[in-house]
Amino acid sequence: MRSEAEFAQDHVPGAINCPVLNDEERARVGTLYKQVSAFEAKKIGAALVGRNIARHIEATFMQHGREWRPLVYCWRGGNRSGALASVLRQIGWKAARLDGGYKAYRRAVIADLAVLPRKFSWRVVCGPTGSGKSRLLRALASRGAQVLDLEALAAHRGSLLGDLPDAAQPSQKYFESCVWQALRTFAAARPVYVEAESKKIGRLRVPEALIAAMWGSACVRLEASLELRVEMLLKEYDHFVRDPALLMPQLDCLIPLHGRERIGAWKALVQTRDSRRFVREMLELHYDPAYLRATLSHYPRYADGVRLAVVAESDAAFDALAARCLAVQR
Repeated sequence: MRSEAEFAQDHVPGAINCPVLNDEERARVGTLYKQVSAFEAKKIGAALVGRNIARHIEATFMQHGREWRPLVYCWRGGNRSGALASVLRQIGWKAARLDGGYKAYRRAVIADLAVLPRKFSWRVVCGPTGSGKSRLLRALASRGAQVLDLEALAAHRGSLLGDLPDAAQPSQKYFESCVWQALRTFAAARPVYVEAESKKIGRLRVPEALIAAMWGSACVRLEASLELRVEMLLKEYDHFVRDPALLMPQLDCLIPLHGRERIGAWKALVQTRDSRRFVREMLELHYDPAYLRATLSHYPRYADGVRLAVVAESDAAFDALAARCLAVQR
């Protein structure tokens, strides 16, 4: 029952939002409470809440039968969720109110994220940029393996150029909620596959206990030729190929590392649409050295990892890799 801005910041995964006070109404009632009186604020608030509850019943809840059992929550499990739950119970639905509201839920998420990662046996999929780590995770999932796809949850590909063209990253709190929800579905008796990450995916931080568990775990090493990696990256990042102007601001971020001359040369390759050469040089001069340093630093068990050779970019090729991976690690 939270306002739109509250819901966007974080919510229980799978919840639908039916605000009894929207952002504007909540601000209006709050202003009355502070500047006039609690009594005046409650009168206006009650009228707004009543109208909104009626609208939600007609537009959203009318479809449900008598067996529906909604769990309702707001910020602290107080007036907003209490008002709706009371009306729903009077109608005949067995509505429950989340004790403590979102604040209690958030405390539970934080506490669980500190301990849950240690309960699982992790298999960390490593490999240089463009080797198909996310593709392997999807193939493993399709074969029934337990997979935590952090980049999918973070809406980011985990690199400098990793912003998705059609999706913004979620808030830090909602990312943590999604990780928490995924962890709760895993069985401790079976391994969980996850892609190697640093502490951040785009602007989001991986929970500390999770990254610590990953860094100490067994590895799976994907290996692919440079040309095959170039081919897969051109397909994966085709939005940059179609609109090279999107690349320019990101390349400017690399000036401190590579200098203006090299960045200028890479921009020229982009502008002349020499995409293959640009990707090849980015891999050889930027991504591969950084990958090797980070992997050797963070994953001490990398050298002993199972090695899988990527020979083609087809779904069938990655399905075969997933089958081999699962067979080797039984």
